[in-house]
Amino acid sequence: MKKRRIIRNLQYEVFLLPAVITFTLFTVFPLLKTLLYSFTDFDGVQHTYQFVGFKNYAAVFRDDVMRQALFNTLFYTFFVVILINLISVPLAVLLDRQQRVKTFERAVFFFPSVISALLIGYIWGYILSPLGTGALNAMLKPLGVKPIGWTSSAWMAKFSIIAVAVWTSTGWHTVVNIAYLQAIDSTYYEAAAIDGANRWQQFRFITIPLLAPALTVNTLLLLTNGLKVYDLPYALTKGGPGYANYTVTQIIIQRGISERQYGVSTALAAIFILLVMVISAVQFTTMRKREVHG
Repeated sequence: MKKRRIIRNLQYEVFLLPAVITFTLFTVFPLLKTLLYSFTDFDGVQHTYQFVGFKNYAAVFRDDVMRQALFNTLFYTFFVVILINLISVPLAVLLDRQQRVKTFERAVFFFPSVISALLIGYIWGYILSPLGTGALNAMLKPLGVKPIGWTSSAWMAKFSIIAVAVWTSTGWHTVVNIAYLQAIDSTYYEAAAIDGANRWQQFRFITIPLLAPALTVNTLLLLTNGLKVYDLPYALTKGGPGYANYTVTQIIIQRGISERQYGVSTALAAIFILLVMVISAVQFTTMRKREVHG
Protein backbone atom coordinates (compact mmCIF):
# COMPACT_ATOMS: atom_id res chain seq x y z
CA MET A 1 0.00 0.00 0.00
CA LYS A 2 2.80 2.36 0.93
CA LYS A 3 4.67 1.42 -2.26
CA ARG A 4 1.60 2.25 -4.37
CA ARG A 5 1.25 5.64 -2.69
CA ILE A 6 4.91 6.43 -3.40
CA ILE A 7 4.54 5.41 -7.06
CA ARG A 8 1.35 7.50 -7.42
CA ASN A 9 2.98 10.56 -5.88
CA LEU A 10 6.05 10.06 -8.04
CA GLN A 11 3.87 10.16 -11.15
CA TYR A 12 2.64 13.62 -10.16
CA GLU A 13 6.09 14.89 -9.26
CA VAL A 14 7.50 13.89 -12.65
CA PHE A 15 5.42 16.66 -14.19
CA LEU A 16 7.21 19.17 -11.94
CA LEU A 17 10.64 18.23 -13.26
CA PRO A 18 10.62 20.57 -16.32
CA ALA A 19 9.67 23.53 -14.11
CA VAL A 20 12.26 22.62 -11.48
CA ILE A 21 15.00 22.19 -14.08
CA THR A 22 14.11 25.46 -15.82
CA PHE A 23 13.99 27.36 -12.53
CA THR A 24 17.34 25.90 -11.46
CA LEU A 25 19.08 26.68 -14.75
CA PHE A 26 17.72 30.19 -15.29
CA THR A 27 17.24 31.45 -11.71
CA VAL A 28 19.14 29.51 -9.06
CA PHE A 29 22.34 28.97 -11.06
CA PRO A 30 22.64 32.63 -12.24
CA LEU A 31 22.04 33.82 -8.66
CA LEU A 32 24.83 31.60 -7.36
CA LYS A 33 27.17 32.77 -10.13
CA THR A 34 26.29 36.39 -9.33
CA LEU A 35 27.14 35.82 -5.68
CA LEU A 36 30.44 34.19 -6.69
CA TYR A 37 31.46 37.01 -9.06
CA SER A 38 30.67 39.64 -6.42
CA PHE A 39 33.76 38.46 -4.51
CA THR A 40 36.06 38.66 -7.53
CA ASP A 41 37.61 41.21 -9.90
CA PHE A 42 35.87 39.60 -12.90
CA ASP A 43 35.38 42.14 -15.71
CA GLY A 44 32.80 40.20 -17.69
CA VAL A 45 35.25 39.36 -20.50
CA GLN A 46 38.36 37.61 -19.21
CA HIS A 47 38.05 34.00 -18.09
CA THR A 48 40.58 34.47 -15.31
CA TYR A 49 39.77 36.43 -12.17
CA GLN A 50 40.99 36.82 -8.62
CA PHE A 51 39.07 36.72 -5.36
CA VAL A 52 39.04 40.14 -3.68
CA GLY A 53 36.87 39.44 -0.65
CA PHE A 54 34.47 42.23 0.30
CA LYS A 55 36.29 44.89 -1.71
CA ASN A 56 33.44 45.16 -4.24
CA TYR A 57 30.85 45.55 -1.47
CA ALA A 58 32.88 48.35 0.08
CA ALA A 59 33.08 50.02 -3.33
CA VAL A 60 29.28 49.94 -3.63
CA PHE A 61 28.82 51.98 -0.45
CA ARG A 62 31.55 54.43 -1.47
CA ASP A 63 30.04 55.03 -4.91
CA ASP A 64 27.83 58.16 -4.82
CA VAL A 65 26.02 57.17 -8.02
CA MET A 66 25.10 53.75 -6.64
CA ARG A 67 23.80 55.27 -3.41
CA GLN A 68 21.80 57.77 -5.46
CA ALA A 69 20.38 54.95 -7.59
CA LEU A 70 19.33 53.05 -4.47
CA PHE A 71 17.61 56.15 -3.09
CA ASN A 72 15.86 56.78 -6.42
CA THR A 73 14.58 53.21 -6.58
CA LEU A 74 13.24 53.24 -3.00
CA PHE A 75 11.72 56.71 -3.51
CA TYR A 76 9.99 55.60 -6.71
CA THR A 77 8.72 52.35 -5.16
CA PHE A 78 7.37 54.03 -2.02
CA PHE A 79 5.28 56.61 -3.84
CA VAL A 80 4.09 54.26 -6.58
CA VAL A 81 2.87 51.70 -4.01
CA ILE A 82 1.07 54.35 -1.92
CA LEU A 83 -0.51 56.28 -4.81
CA ILE A 84 -1.68 53.29 -6.83
CA ASN A 85 -3.30 51.67 -3.79
CA LEU A 86 -4.96 54.96 -2.80
CA ILE A 87 -6.37 55.46 -6.30
CA SER A 88 -7.17 51.89 -7.35
CA VAL A 89 -9.39 51.01 -4.38
CA PRO A 90 -11.98 53.83 -4.72
CA LEU A 91 -11.73 53.51 -8.52
CA ALA A 92 -12.56 49.80 -8.24
CA VAL A 93 -15.58 50.61 -6.06
CA LEU A 94 -16.73 53.16 -8.65
CA LEU A 95 -16.31 50.79 -11.60
CA ASP A 96 -18.01 47.94 -9.73
CA ARG A 97 -21.32 49.80 -9.78
CA GLN A 98 -24.07 48.22 -11.86
CA GLN A 99 -24.31 50.28 -15.04
CA ARG A 100 -24.35 49.66 -18.75
CA VAL A 101 -21.02 51.26 -19.61
CA LYS A 102 -18.99 49.73 -16.78
CA THR A 103 -17.24 47.24 -19.13
CA PHE A 104 -16.16 50.08 -21.42
CA GLU A 105 -14.91 52.12 -18.47
CA ARG A 106 -12.88 49.20 -17.14
CA ALA A 107 -11.32 48.70 -20.58
CA VAL A 108 -10.37 52.40 -20.76
CA PHE A 109 -8.60 52.32 -17.40
CA PHE A 110 -6.98 48.94 -18.08
CA PHE A 111 -5.69 49.85 -21.56
CA PRO A 112 -2.48 51.69 -20.43
CA SER A 113 -1.37 48.50 -18.65
CA VAL A 114 -1.37 46.59 -21.93
CA ILE A 115 1.14 48.82 -23.71
CA SER A 116 4.87 48.21 -23.26
CA ALA A 117 6.36 50.36 -20.49
CA LEU A 118 9.24 51.20 -22.83
CA LEU A 119 6.85 52.52 -25.48
CA ILE A 120 4.88 54.46 -22.89
CA GLY A 121 8.11 56.01 -21.63
CA TYR A 122 9.01 57.27 -25.11
CA ILE A 123 5.50 58.63 -25.72
CA TRP A 124 5.43 60.47 -22.40
CA GLY A 125 8.98 61.63 -23.03
CA TYR A 126 7.62 63.59 -25.98
CA ILE A 127 4.56 64.81 -24.03
CA LEU A 128 6.68 65.97 -21.08
CA SER A 129 9.54 67.36 -23.14
CA PRO A 130 10.98 70.45 -21.38
CA LEU A 131 11.23 72.23 -24.72
CA GLY A 132 8.54 74.56 -25.97
CA THR A 133 7.72 72.00 -28.66
CA GLY A 134 6.79 69.38 -26.06
CA ALA A 135 3.11 68.43 -26.26
CA LEU A 136 2.19 69.56 -22.74
CA ASN A 137 4.19 72.79 -22.89
CA ALA A 138 2.68 73.54 -26.32
CA MET A 139 -0.82 73.15 -24.81
CA LEU A 140 0.06 75.48 -21.93
CA LYS A 141 1.67 78.13 -24.16
CA PRO A 142 -1.65 79.79 -25.23
CA LEU A 143 -2.42 80.23 -21.51
CA GLY A 144 0.76 82.30 -21.10
CA VAL A 145 2.65 79.58 -19.25
CA LYS A 146 6.37 79.41 -20.02
CA PRO A 147 7.92 76.01 -20.88
CA ILE A 148 8.20 73.85 -17.77
CA GLY A 149 11.19 71.54 -17.30
CA TRP A 150 9.17 68.42 -16.61
CA THR A 151 12.18 66.14 -17.11
CA SER A 152 15.11 68.58 -17.05
CA SER A 153 14.99 69.13 -13.28
CA ALA A 154 16.03 66.28 -10.96
CA TRP A 155 12.98 66.44 -8.69
CA MET A 156 10.52 67.31 -11.45
CA ALA A 157 11.79 64.30 -13.39
CA LYS A 158 11.32 62.07 -10.33
CA PHE A 159 7.70 63.10 -9.91
CA SER A 160 7.08 62.92 -13.67
CA ILE A 161 8.28 59.30 -13.70
CA ILE A 162 6.07 58.46 -10.73
CA ALA A 163 3.05 60.16 -12.33
CA VAL A 164 3.47 58.19 -15.56
CA ALA A 165 3.94 54.93 -13.62
CA VAL A 166 0.73 55.58 -11.67
CA TRP A 167 -1.17 56.38 -14.88
CA THR A 168 0.16 53.20 -16.47
CA SER A 169 -0.42 50.66 -13.69
CA THR A 170 -3.48 51.87 -11.78
CA GLY A 171 -5.92 50.20 -14.19
CA TRP A 172 -4.34 46.77 -13.81
CA HIS A 173 -4.43 46.87 -10.03
CA THR A 174 -7.97 48.26 -10.14
CA VAL A 175 -9.05 45.12 -12.00
CA VAL A 176 -7.51 42.98 -9.24
CA ASN A 177 -9.50 44.94 -6.65
CA ILE A 178 -12.70 44.56 -8.69
CA ALA A 179 -12.23 40.78 -8.76
CA TYR A 180 -12.04 40.71 -4.95
CA LEU A 181 -14.92 43.19 -4.62
CA GLN A 182 -17.21 40.94 -6.60
CA ALA A 183 -16.50 38.11 -4.16
CA ILE A 184 -17.84 40.15 -1.22
CA ASP A 185 -21.33 39.01 -0.21
CA SER A 186 -23.88 41.81 -0.78
CA THR A 187 -25.70 40.82 2.41
CA TYR A 188 -23.00 42.59 4.43
CA TYR A 189 -23.93 45.89 2.80
CA GLU A 190 -27.66 45.20 3.13
CA ALA A 191 -27.32 44.49 6.84
CA ALA A 192 -25.17 47.60 7.32
CA ALA A 193 -27.70 49.75 5.47
CA ILE A 194 -30.51 48.42 7.67
CA ASP A 195 -28.42 49.35 10.74
CA GLY A 196 -28.11 52.89 9.41
CA ALA A 197 -24.54 52.81 8.09
CA ASN A 198 -23.87 55.34 5.35
CA ARG A 199 -21.75 54.70 2.25
CA TRP A 200 -18.52 55.91 3.87
CA GLN A 201 -19.05 53.67 6.91
CA GLN A 202 -19.78 50.71 4.65
CA PHE A 203 -16.62 51.43 2.67
CA ARG A 204 -14.50 51.81 5.80
CA PHE A 205 -15.78 48.91 7.88
CA ILE A 206 -16.80 46.39 5.17
CA THR A 207 -15.04 47.07 1.89
CA ILE A 208 -11.56 47.90 3.16
CA PRO A 209 -11.26 44.96 5.64
CA LEU A 210 -12.59 42.45 3.09
CA LEU A 211 -10.28 43.86 0.41
CA ALA A 212 -7.23 43.14 2.56
CA PRO A 213 -6.17 40.08 0.47
CA ALA A 214 -6.33 42.21 -2.70
CA LEU A 215 -4.24 44.91 -1.05
CA THR A 216 -1.69 42.27 -0.04
CA VAL A 217 -1.41 40.99 -3.60
CA ASN A 218 -1.26 44.46 -5.14
CA THR A 219 1.29 45.77 -2.66
CA LEU A 220 3.56 42.76 -3.10
CA LEU A 221 3.43 43.07 -6.90
CA LEU A 222 3.99 46.83 -6.79
CA LEU A 223 6.92 46.42 -4.40
CA THR A 224 8.72 43.80 -6.46
CA ASN A 225 8.04 45.54 -9.78
CA GLY A 226 8.99 48.94 -8.36
CA LEU A 227 12.26 47.75 -6.87
CA LYS A 228 13.40 46.19 -10.15
CA VAL A 229 12.08 49.00 -12.40
CA TYR A 230 14.22 49.88 -15.39
CA ASP A 231 12.37 50.43 -18.65
CA LEU A 232 10.03 53.33 -17.81
CA PRO A 233 12.55 55.68 -16.13
CA TYR A 234 15.15 54.86 -18.77
CA ALA A 235 12.82 55.57 -21.69
CA LEU A 236 11.46 58.74 -20.09
CA THR A 237 14.66 60.44 -18.87
CA LYS A 238 17.59 58.05 -19.62
CA GLY A 239 18.25 58.33 -15.88
CA GLY A 240 18.84 62.06 -16.14
CA PRO A 241 19.40 64.81 -15.72
CA GLY A 242 22.89 63.44 -15.11
CA TYR A 243 22.62 60.51 -12.68
CA ALA A 244 19.73 62.08 -10.77
CA ASN A 245 17.19 59.41 -11.72
CA TYR A 246 19.29 56.31 -12.26
CA THR A 247 17.69 53.17 -10.85
CA VAL A 248 19.53 50.23 -9.30
CA THR A 249 18.94 48.02 -12.34
CA GLN A 250 20.23 50.73 -14.68
CA ILE A 251 23.43 51.29 -12.71
CA ILE A 252 24.01 47.53 -12.47
CA ILE A 253 23.81 47.26 -16.26
CA GLN A 254 26.01 50.31 -16.82
CA ARG A 255 28.71 49.30 -14.33
CA GLY A 256 28.70 45.66 -15.43
CA ILE A 257 28.38 45.92 -19.22
CA SER A 258 29.37 49.44 -20.29
CA GLU A 259 32.16 50.00 -17.75
CA ARG A 260 33.18 46.33 -17.32
CA GLN A 261 33.13 46.57 -13.51
CA TYR A 262 31.39 43.24 -13.30
CA GLY A 263 32.48 42.44 -9.76
CA VAL A 264 31.16 45.74 -8.39
CA SER A 265 27.89 45.49 -10.33
CA THR A 266 27.25 41.93 -9.10
CA ALA A 267 28.00 43.05 -5.53
CA LEU A 268 25.32 45.71 -5.90
CA ALA A 269 22.99 43.10 -7.41
CA ALA A 270 23.59 40.77 -4.44
CA ILE A 271 22.88 43.57 -1.96
CA PHE A 272 19.77 44.51 -3.91
CA ILE A 273 18.46 40.94 -4.04
CA LEU A 274 18.82 40.70 -0.26
CA LEU A 275 17.08 44.06 0.17
CA VAL A 276 14.17 42.99 -2.06
CA MET A 277 13.79 39.73 -0.15
CA VAL A 278 13.76 41.48 3.24
CA ILE A 279 11.31 44.22 2.18
CA SER A 280 8.99 41.72 0.48
CA ALA A 281 9.03 39.36 3.48
CA VAL A 282 8.31 42.18 5.96
CA GLN A 283 5.54 43.59 3.77
CA PHE A 284 3.91 40.19 3.18
CA THR A 285 4.05 39.25 6.88
CA THR A 286 2.62 42.62 7.95
CA MET A 287 -0.21 42.53 5.41
CA ARG A 288 -1.14 38.95 6.25
CA LYS A 289 -1.35 39.82 9.95
CA ARG A 290 -3.64 42.69 9.01
CA GLU A 291 -5.86 40.24 7.09
CA VAL A 292 -6.13 37.99 10.15
CA HIS A 293 -6.67 40.70 12.77
CA GLY A 294 -8.60 43.11 10.56
